[in-house]
Amino acid sequence: MCRSIRNLFNFDPPATDQEIHDAALQFVRKLSGFNSPSEKNSDIFYKSVDQVAVAARELLDNLVTQAEPKNRQVEALKTRARNAKRFGNTNLVIV
Repeated sequence: MCRSIRNLFNFDPPATDQEIHDAALQFVRKLSGFNSPSEKNSDIFYKSVDQVAVAARELLDNLVTQAEPKNRQVEALKTRARNAKRFGNTNLVIV
């Protein structure tokens, strides 16, 4: 479940609010054990997602580094290449 939480720091362009929300949702899902909360738990579940997203945005906005920002397309290609090597995907197309 948490494997879909991606590194969001130091990218050009910076992480979007949607990416941060998606990561927060995955984090709360992992902590709660719910993929989709019951009606009784939905208010606190989604409130928690919003709070985690706010904290994540504050974290990302205030972290500092001297490293050059990473290019999203280059990092995606690296990930696909690693996955192809790991899982034997022969349909990898490198542009």
